[in-house]
Amino acid sequence: MVSNIKVVVLGSGQMGSGVMKLILEKEGMELSGVVSKRKERAGTDVGEMLGLSESLNINVSSEPEELLKKLSPDVVIQCTTSTVEDAFGEIETAILCGANVISIAEEMSFPLYKSPKLAEKIDKLSVAAGVTVLGTGINPGFVLDLLVIALTGVCMDVQSITAKRVNDLSPYGPTVLKYQGVGISPDEFVRGVKDGSVVGHFGFPESINMIGKALGWKIERIEEIRKPIISNVKRETPFLTVEPKMVCGCHHTGIGYIGDKAVITLVHPQQVHPHLEGVVTGDYIEIKGTPDVSFAGSPEIPGGVGTVALSVNMIPKVINASPGLVTMSDLPVPSAIMGDVKKMIGRGE
Repeated sequence: MVSNIKVVVLGSGQMGSGVMKLILEKEGMELSGVVSKRKERAGTDVGEMLGLSESLNINVSSEPEELLKKLSPDVVIQCTTSTVEDAFGEIETAILCGANVISIAEEMSFPLYKSPKLAEKIDKLSVAAGVTVLGTGINPGFVLDLLVIALTGVCMDVQSITAKRVNDLSPYGPTVLKYQGVGISPDEFVRGVKDGSVVGHFGFPESINMIGKALGWKIERIEEIRKPIISNVKRETPFLTVEPKMVCGCHHTGIGYIGDKAVITLVHPQQVHPHLEGVVTGDYIEIKGTPDVSFAGSPEIPGGVGTVALSVNMIPKVINASPGLVTMSDLPVPSAIMGDVKKMIGRGE
């Protein structure tokens, strides 16, 4: 009898907790361990941390290497950071312990762009260990890259792509809100963009390069534009309050060029509670080619829920993949896991 797929989750924040809860719901999969960077959570029962009615008899650890060596999981899901540089240490540890890795770090969706040396090292380590490493998430990882790539499959040729995602930031935690500049003044936003403390959306260069690679385009230059979205009303989240005339989000645009031609334009205006000022969320893709393709869905695919789902649903795809560092465009299309995940292993799904 095939044993359950053992999964360890790194990170106990909004995303990590969501991943844990979903794993607990899936047949053929078990949550074996949890690592938190929050030292005060070490030793806490995971069931208690998640607010469940019963204990899970799994204690939160603060020592990833020790835990991974002890448990030898099949898969590690990383929910701790956004950059390849910050993610590398945990990924290397997991690989050396023989685990496949799924990371929701935005830059891991296409790490060759900003961190080619680390990407090469991850690839070599994972091939040597016989495991697979994937970066995924709702965006980057799906809406503004994989879904775009899939829609170009019906085109004889493509001249340009414009994709837009209008979403609600209110479900996200304090780290994401900080990077978006939520709650600060417009002047502080401008200064934050200059000094790098206001990032906006992590992942435009990664998405643009993933699309470009899939289509055979060599993207020569990427331009990014970040502008504050100013609130006219009071907006509240569990983590902060936005007063009128303060920043409630970031209107971020990424443009990929071939020569002087903009071939890929990605637009991502994100704000907390956009409905308070009549803004309707949604996902929109326009492809100019033969034929033209237009896709629109409203409201948005929920970012937090979508990222959690993708990180878990990709588990069988990653286990079945050839060893090495891969992107979402390298693997079979994502699909929800509605049955026993063990039955999906070894079937090339």
